[in-house]
Amino acid sequence: MILAIDIGNTNVVIGCIEEEKIYFVERVSTNTSKTELEYVVEFKTLLDLYSIKIEDIKGCIIASVVPPLNNIVKASMEKLLHMTPLLVGPGVKTGLNILMDNPAQVGSDLIVNAVAGLQYYGAPIVMIDMGTATTISVVDDKKNYIGGQIIPGVRVSLDSLVNRTSQLPRISLEAPKKVIGRNTIDCMKSGIVIAQAASIDGMLDRIWEELGYQTKVVATGGLAGSIVPYCKKEIIHDNELTLKGLYIIYSKNVE
Repeated sequence: MILAIDIGNTNVVIGCIEEEKIYFVERVSTNTSKTELEYVVEFKTLLDLYSIKIEDIKGCIIASVVPPLNNIVKASMEKLLHMTPLLVGPGVKTGLNILMDNPAQVGSDLIVNAVAGLQYYGAPIVMIDMGTATTISVVDDKKNYIGGQIIPGVRVSLDSLVNRTSQLPRISLEAPKKVIGRNTIDCMKSGIVIAQAASIDGMLDRIWEELGYQTKVVATGGLAGSIVPYCKKEIIHDNELTLKGLYIIYSKNVE
């Protein structure tokens, strides 16, 4: 069993996985002001919640898009697990052929998702990760990672809308009963939820047009469950995609 950690801008996703068995996946808020000890206590509490013993964890892997937290979380895992975690980055074997202008700039979360997407769903494939940003990654029919898009995330868009207007309230992320809203709240819900779904549908059309063929599409991330049901394209919702990718990369490097 390994402990897999994905440090995002909004949430830290934590899970325990052993081959095909996933014991749990949970999210805690990303907080750069926390100390090593605070992260130790937080992770230990999660393990206790699921009755997982420290001695049963044989390895740990971390992917991060928040550099200030890398050493803090790594040190906390060393303190908790008495082992050095593997940090996804340069020099780590992924098996992924990245055809980008600067492969080193590709976020570790995007690489991890692409590795899992290839392993579980095959190529060609498009991966959509809906978190702070909505990122789209494309792997072509030759299994090459060829690029993608970065779109303002659902909550980023909503927060910007609310913070920059005088009369628009904060709302929950749920779709209205109709696309054409008849009150302020429903108009905002349509503009946030339905518009994001329509954006994804439209981007897929343009991606497929540029590729010259269609692909499988997999969505993950904390907000995918709020948006994917309103997309018209067939999209697989896999909330454990990143965790699976971390396990695959860990296995490649341990072997």
